[in-house]
Amino acid sequence: MGVNGKTPARAEDGPAILARGLSRRYDDVLAVRAVDLSVSPGEVVALLGPNGAGKTTLLRMLAGVLVPTEGTATIAGHDVATDPAGAKRALGFLSGDTALYGRLTVREVLTYFGRLHGLGRAEVAGHIERVTGLLELAPFLDQRTGTLSSGQTQRANLARTFLTDPPVLILDEPTTALDVVSGEFVYQAIRHAKAEGRAVLLSTHVMSEAELLADRIVLLVRGRVAAEGPKDALLAAHHAASLAELILRLHRAEEPA
Repeated sequence: MGVNGKTPARAEDGPAILARGLSRRYDDVLAVRAVDLSVSPGEVVALLGPNGAGKTTLLRMLAGVLVPTEGTATIAGHDVATDPAGAKRALGFLSGDTALYGRLTVREVLTYFGRLHGLGRAEVAGHIERVTGLLELAPFLDQRTGTLSSGQTQRANLARTFLTDPPVLILDEPTTALDVVSGEFVYQAIRHAKAEGRAVLLSTHVMSEAELLADRIVLLVRGRVAAEGPKDALLAAHHAASLAELILRLHRAEEPA
């Protein structure tokens, strides 16, 4: 149970993330093509695919940042289109281009975001204490974010994502440019979220990261789901020796004739 007394959605409540026929078109380019996707409470799903496969576009539609051309999406039962406020309250979204306010300290940034989410000052302080312990922010909690290293900045961003105890987490390449030490903090936070029953959907280019963290892997190729399943079952079904080999094979199979 989180510090706000709420328990993340349970498996019997249905998928915490659900997409049906989700598509996004940019002029003549169909970036995401009729994607069906679900993530259950307590499950970590890794979204893999080459550059330009549509991963970030898909995550932004699920997070309500982009409006889909077609299809529907729900977050913890809240329709992203018809109940955007409910969906956003249930979601922690780490974007690849999220920026912090450089003049504010990490504590001030977290306080600001917590208050934006309607938390009282005492609640915010409790949440900050929790994520500070989880991500070991104490050494730089009162440091201006504009002076942080890349690893510290990413940990601060992750703290903002986890701050409100959301039942659903969507993480877009959370370990990009991090060293092994900072990356391990991210891994620990994801494992902790899973243990608490949260649904986690993350995109990554790091195959070992997906193998280490994910219960299930979704391979996105040229905007569509080309394959999905637990890693071992996925490789066995496609007679592939590695995820990298499988992605390359599926990408080549989708190339225009």
